[in-house]
Amino acid sequence: MTQPGFEQVTQALGALGLIPRGGFHPVPDDDLGAGTVVLVGNAGPELWQHFAPQAGGEDALDKWCRGTLTPLADRLGADIVFPFDGPPYPPFLQWARRGEGLSPSPIGPLIHPIFGLWHAYRCALIFDFVMDVPPPFTTNPCDDCADQPCLDSCPVNAFSEGAYDVSACVDHLRQPQGDDCLTLGCRARRACPIGRDYHYASAQAHFHMSAFVKSN
Repeated sequence: MTQPGFEQVTQALGALGLIPRGGFHPVPDDDLGAGTVVLVGNAGPELWQHFAPQAGGEDALDKWCRGTLTPLADRLGADIVFPFDGPPYPPFLQWARRGEGLSPSPIGPLIHPIFGLWHAYRCALIFDFVMDVPPPFTTNPCDDCADQPCLDSCPVNAFSEGAYDVSACVDHLRQPQGDDCLTLGCRARRACPIGRDYHYASAQAHFHMSAFVKSN
């Protein structure tokens, strides 16, 4: 099989509403072999258009990712690792910081200079050869955000610098007054000025928020 390049990986993922989320070349301490790790994820609504018909049932998105991405990895000649493989779970957030150079936002999740807070990681493709990958970002958009509206937008003040009150958030989502966040997505995330073109539509936001409530 001809070794695929980053552009070929990008095209294969695009057919599923997915995108490469950067990559890195492992070191011995990673215990991933020598080669290239390409992170795979989504931003905005594109993934939902492919996944929505199968959005019902327990762990539906995890099952869709495993069932869809495992054969894709086989076609590309890569091993595959999912964030939900575990415990112990793969260090996807560490990999994301290496692959794309992202940093935590004031409310916790990694912020992307283009997608803002509207992105996720779905798997990692591990190739046994060195592939050229794009350089990581070197700036954090939060550094230039003086107002940081994400910290002041939560209706129950669940966020503060370096802390997240999960119980307060979940309790709010379970009450009628939490319907705005439940159906449109976290109000603090929506307050961020970065990535507004990538906001999830209501059905996608409700799916993720409902899963969050159920898991807590």
